[in-house]
Amino acid sequence: MDIRQLRYFIAIVEEGTISLAANRLHISQPPLSQQLKAMEEELGSVLVYRRGKRLEITESGKALYKYALQMTQLMEEAKAEVKEVGNGDKGTLSLGINTLSSVELPSWLHEFRARYPQVSYKIQQNESYQLCELVRNRSLEVAIVRLPLELDDFSILHLQTEPFYMLTSEPSIEQETTLSHIAQHPLILPSTEGLGVYYTIQMAFSEQKLQPNIVAECSDISLLLRLVSSGFGVAIVPETLIKQQLPAAVHAFKIKDTPAAASTALIWLKDHHVSRTALNFIDLLASTL
Repeated sequence: MDIRQLRYFIAIVEEGTISLAANRLHISQPPLSQQLKAMEEELGSVLVYRRGKRLEITESGKALYKYALQMTQLMEEAKAEVKEVGNGDKGTLSLGINTLSSVELPSWLHEFRARYPQVSYKIQQNESYQLCELVRNRSLEVAIVRLPLELDDFSILHLQTEPFYMLTSEPSIEQETTLSHIAQHPLILPSTEGLGVYYTIQMAFSEQKLQPNIVAECSDISLLLRLVSSGFGVAIVPETLIKQQLPAAVHAFKIKDTPAAASTALIWLKDHHVSRTALNFIDLLASTL
C-alpha cells in the first residue's frame, strides 16, 4: 500500500459510501472501488462490509484506519518540516568560530534567533586552518576565521579589520606602545606558526627589521591572559580581545607604529550546496556590515 491508498481508505471510512468518498477525493467511483479491493487482497482481510446503503468498518478496517490516520499525519508533518527547513525557518546552523572571533558574534546570534526562533545551533571553536578543513569536509557549513589564509575553495564575506594591542602586567601612563618596545620583552603569540595572526605579527616585526623574543605560542586565550597577568611575558592580540573583560592585572596598549591589522571573515564552501539556514545567517551578517 502507498500513502495515496491510505488517504482513499480514510475517506471511505469517514464518508460511509464509495460515492461520497469519490466526491470528496474528486475521482470516479470505479477506480476507488478497485483500490479498496486491492488493499483487501494485499492485506488478506475484509476492511468494510455493506449494511444497507452504507459501509461499515470491520475490526481489521479499524486497525488500518488508526494507522492510516497516524501515517498520513506524519506525512503532512514531514512535508511541513521539510518546507520549513528549506526556507531556513527550522534546521541547524553549524558554525565554526576562531579562538579570537568577533566580539559582535553574540549580538549576531541573538538577532538571528529572534528572526528564526526554531533554528538550533552547533558551534565549534578551533584554529582557523582547522575550521577550513571542517568546512571542506562538511562537518561545518560556515566559519568565522582569521586572515590571511589560503581560501581558494571558499566564498568569503569580510567582517572587520582591527588593530593589534599589546597586553602586559606592567601598568603605564602611556596609552600606546611600539614594536621596538615589545621586542625588548618576552612575547606570547595568540596563534601558532603558519597561521594568519602569527604570520601578520611576524611580518610587522620583519618590516621594521626587528627580531621578536617569542617565548610562547598559546591559542588558549584564558591561559594566555593568566600568563600575561603573572608576568610570564607580554602578548600581541587583536582589538576584539580588548573589547572583552580583561583581568585587573592585565593592561592593554595600542601598537601605534605598524599598519598591521587583524582581519576576520566568514567563509563557506564554494560551488557546493549551502542550506537555507546558513544562507540566512550569511545574509544577516552581510546586512550588518
